[in-house]
Amino acid sequence: MLTVYIDFKSAQSYLALKPTLALAERLGIGLNWQPFRTVERDVPKLGDDETVGERHRRVRAASQRALAIKYAAHQGLDLVYPNDVGASDLALGALSLIEGDRLAFIKAAFEAYWVRHEDLEDPEIVSRLLASSGAKLKDLSAARDALSNAQAIAEEAGIVGAPAYVIAEQIFVGREHLPWIEELAASA
Repeated sequence: MLTVYIDFKSAQSYLALKPTLALAERLGIGLNWQPFRTVERDVPKLGDDETVGERHRRVRAASQRALAIKYAAHQGLDLVYPNDVGASDLALGALSLIEGDRLAFIKAAFEAYWVRHEDLEDPEIVSRLLASSGAKLKDLSAARDALSNAQAIAEEAGIVGAPAYVIAEQIFVGREHLPWIEELAASA
């Protein structure tokens, strides 16, 4: 079993979905999807009196976005960043409460955020995603508390970002570690 921590508003988590699913299929292992709230930021605006540090943050953020767009194109995805990063706490909390297979909801939530730029904090949207994915959830109002609990457990375990993977009691942050994770899983 490979535990995978994701955040729907994280481009890196979105780009990790297809390769992670392919890895699990190749190895015949299960995936334990877990929510993890990340801090995603907009690209800073160019200022009149921009300091070297501000310029560095702006250029680095723009470069990271451009690279993510290239990786997305390689996967056949049209990655368009929303105008406002927004939040995904309600959808992440719902993810933590879904019993059974969570994959249909995960795919629906990623598509809602990255393709349609929907608000994953809106109860109506999250309820629609749950229903369309066949996920059963008795009480969406418990989602935010569930995310807080899941976040605390993840942070206590040493998770610091998403996507993050846990296998053989080792933590890997970032999809670039998938070859190493595959090696570990194949030898287990």
